[in-house]
Amino acid sequence: MAAGNTARLWTLVAKEIWRKTRRRLRAGPVYRWRYTGRTPERVLIAPPDLRLADQQIALEIYYGRYPLSGHVVETGGQSPFQIEVANRGWQRSLHGFRWLRHMRAAGTDLAAANARALVSDWITTNGGRIAGVAWEPAITARRIIAWLQHSSVVLQGAEFPFYRAYLKSLALQIRYLRSMAHEMPDGEDRLRTRIALAFAALSLPAAPSALRSASRHLAEELDRQILPDGGHISRNPMVVLELLADLLPLRQTYTNQAETPPEALIGAVERMLPALRFFRHQDGSIARFNGMGVTIHDRIAAIMRHDDTVGAPLLHAPHSGYERLSMGDTTVIADTGAAPPTDVSDKAHAGCLSFEMSSGRQHYIVNAGVDAYGAEEFRPLARATAAHSTACLNDTSSARFTHSARVNGLLGSPLLGGPRHVPCERTDEKGVQGFVASHDGYVARFGIYHERELSLSAEGAILSGLDRFVRSGGARPLDNGQDLVTIRFHVHPDIELFRNDSGRMVLASQEADAWVMDCEEVRPEIEESIFFAGLGGPRRSRQIVLSFKASQTPVVHWEFKRMPRNGQAYGN
Repeated sequence: MAAGNTARLWTLVAKEIWRKTRRRLRAGPVYRWRYTGRTPERVLIAPPDLRLADQQIALEIYYGRYPLSGHVVETGGQSPFQIEVANRGWQRSLHGFRWLRHMRAAGTDLAAANARALVSDWITTNGGRIAGVAWEPAITARRIIAWLQHSSVVLQGAEFPFYRAYLKSLALQIRYLRSMAHEMPDGEDRLRTRIALAFAALSLPAAPSALRSASRHLAEELDRQILPDGGHISRNPMVVLELLADLLPLRQTYTNQAETPPEALIGAVERMLPALRFFRHQDGSIARFNGMGVTIHDRIAAIMRHDDTVGAPLLHAPHSGYERLSMGDTTVIADTGAAPPTDVSDKAHAGCLSFEMSSGRQHYIVNAGVDAYGAEEFRPLARATAAHSTACLNDTSSARFTHSARVNGLLGSPLLGGPRHVPCERTDEKGVQGFVASHDGYVARFGIYHERELSLSAEGAILSGLDRFVRSGGARPLDNGQDLVTIRFHVHPDIELFRNDSGRMVLASQEADAWVMDCEEVRPEIEESIFFAGLGGPRRSRQIVLSFKASQTPVVHWEFKRMPRNGQAYGN
């Protein structure tokens, strides 16, 4: 690991240790008195919730089965807040209380009583001592939002003692979160904390100064984290989706309370909705880059209903570092950006210059994506360059990740030493969309730049690619044993991959046209692969592989051509 990367890593570690130390002090008895104060008399408004709800899950929870974060726990009649569960994702989901939406969807007195009983149980078991997963600031922010959004179902039929206990606990959590906001690491959770505090200032009786302060802090965080093209500083499309699920109801709550939303909130939402559309394939799924996994289409639809913009998605997202080619039924989305800042890179991938290609509603070339609820040991594999449809040098990723369990426990495995300079230029002309980009992720170790050109033409029937490998100044790579290139094209598991009678690579689908892949300089081979982002978990798939030495073949040309129903590929 380079000295600069090591220094950055240990700076982050030191900051997080200091942050955790201050958090423990603020959670201790010396500070506890700061979180006491007047209890609000009532909830003024229950903000809307755009996340999908399933009344069947409410029934499961009633019978003691908690399906959270892809993990089911049966409590056997015990309190879910008192049993030991090793899965931290499940614990965070439990204490985040987003599952209250399922009780609201059930719409029955029984579901409301169960919701009230579980909230009361949490107040009894966790409300008196600020410690553990339940009081992580990020989880506290989720819980405050959920309790406010679903206060109507929790308080349905509630007696006065519970009503007061509920409001008293909410007030304590809000004061605690307000004190912790400055201590939180950068990224999505810090922004959600500001969102939660704005919800609280709108939903509970508060002085006008409290709302002004919450709105000002929210605006500052939005201006800093939401990029001019609507992407997030983490470069993760999933973060855009998750934040919109909170920001859209917040915007509506301002309006419902006859308050003017901050201009930063209005601007952020108006930029983020087109950004989310930018990442969508024609079947509605989100391209798998930098932490994005499986797409739940109904979730996307619930958000996109609020998109008032018209016309085709943007083709260029320079601040987020992505390009889009779209002609006819064909969509290509490519990663052309530098690695995100280290302190928001715990989910980032080493996938620079990778791309995905879909035709109609069928995906052909993909990245492996992530299994959001799968085993942690698979996560580094999904983040590696080899799991992306791009070039890999010497079986080495273009960015590095920490592998120390102690460091990962503090920081969540940030990305280190990835590409820092990724120039990109559009090459569009009449009848052709394209770009050329390069990255320096391999220069420090191997002295080689990777440059990729992509162009889409013939009304979306031909995707042409060129990969070039050069040293500084454009010189040919040295034949020094460190110039082995592997270019991978991961094929979606629903696509059949085979050679036809002419020896050409064919990607066939029962639901759409077939595509033929050719390469001038290197014979394509077929290898096994894994698609991590399957709806039911990882799936076996295959990949097209080009292997060669950059010193001997510094440039390779390849093409994907759609094969119409008559079996003759375009351009032949």
